[in-house]
Amino acid sequence: MTNINAGDTAWILTSTALVLMMTPALAFFYGGMVRKKNILSTLNLSFIMMGLIGVQWVLFGYTLSFGKDVGSFIGDLSFLGFQGVTGAPNEGSTIPHLAFAAFQATFAIITPALITGAFVERVKFSTFLVFSLLWATIVYDPLCHWVWGGGWMGAMGALDFAGGTVVHIAAGFSALAFALAIGPRRGFPKAPMEPHNIPFTVLGAGLLWVGWFGFNAGSALAANGQAAYALVNTNTAAAAAALVWMLLAWRDGHPSVLGIATGAVVGLVAVTPAAGFVTPMGAMAIGALAAPISFYAIRFRQKRNLDESLDVWACHGMAGTWGAIATGLFAAKDVGGTDGLFYGNAAQLGIQAISVAVTIAFVFVVTFVLVKVLDAVMGLRVSRPKEEVGLDLSEHGERAYS
Repeated sequence: MTNINAGDTAWILTSTALVLMMTPALAFFYGGMVRKKNILSTLNLSFIMMGLIGVQWVLFGYTLSFGKDVGSFIGDLSFLGFQGVTGAPNEGSTIPHLAFAAFQATFAIITPALITGAFVERVKFSTFLVFSLLWATIVYDPLCHWVWGGGWMGAMGALDFAGGTVVHIAAGFSALAFALAIGPRRGFPKAPMEPHNIPFTVLGAGLLWVGWFGFNAGSALAANGQAAYALVNTNTAAAAAALVWMLLAWRDGHPSVLGIATGAVVGLVAVTPAAGFVTPMGAMAIGALAAPISFYAIRFRQKRNLDESLDVWACHGMAGTWGAIATGLFAAKDVGGTDGLFYGNAAQLGIQAISVAVTIAFVFVVTFVLVKVLDAVMGLRVSRPKEEVGLDLSEHGERAYS
């Protein structure tokens, strides 16, 4: 049995804390962009995932994701209730099994939280809770197993270092499906729905940037050279995307602070699947090209009058798609053990394309059907009077500001 390495373990425990911090950071990122009558509701849509999915993961989410493979599709129930998940390392690992499971829990928590940006200011909290529990179980857990838990996608050779498909494509295209199913906020697009507190959003973006070092560099599962690449690549892609987004917005009038913060997040998303596989120059290219992809995806969404309220699809779905494809272009054997197209391995690009296409189709269809079923059974959105007064009061009986 492999011995536990104290340095590796300390890094994973630290990364676990950093990634968990990203969920309340996301709450602030989203919360600043809604109207002030809905900020508590928006904050809570993310915050409650630490409770709901934190319990689901221990009870059965982890075993469905990382239990012994069943048909290359799902994990078995060998880790039900964290049975057998102990302080000893798994074969070939240098960290406690329990530390790995805790680290992975933070990914399972933030992924459904990301989706919430699509339907803020109009969703029933009770229906949202049921949706999140079911989505985590029938969408996230199988997809996680396919890529990281011994399933067919990982066996095919798909590269996803820290969650391009598992987290960002899954959340982004699920958000698109949910927005299409729930319909727009009342008054959209004619009524003003401007962000009420951009400083909150910038604060959230900054905390996400810091937390992402744990998200990506922690996914090396060791304190080693690959973790160092992932950390540097994470910062480089975010920096490049923020700068390019600033220039795009400046060309249209003003270098928007909200746009710069959004650009940084887009760069972080795009480099996530590639972080431990590419060079810093590859990461810079990935981040720089992600910015216009998401920037113009938002423009497309606006022209279609689709109220996918906080642009989860454009920023996570499209940037995640680009990042996963770009991994097949820029992956370098000297960094992560596999070459991409630009280093002579064209097959890797095809594998990445298949994984992206299957992920998009799977998450979109299942999410759309799930939302429609829940709408028929429970009702999806609050009533007109509740929406007009705001969800802080109507759903939670509280005001954010006196």
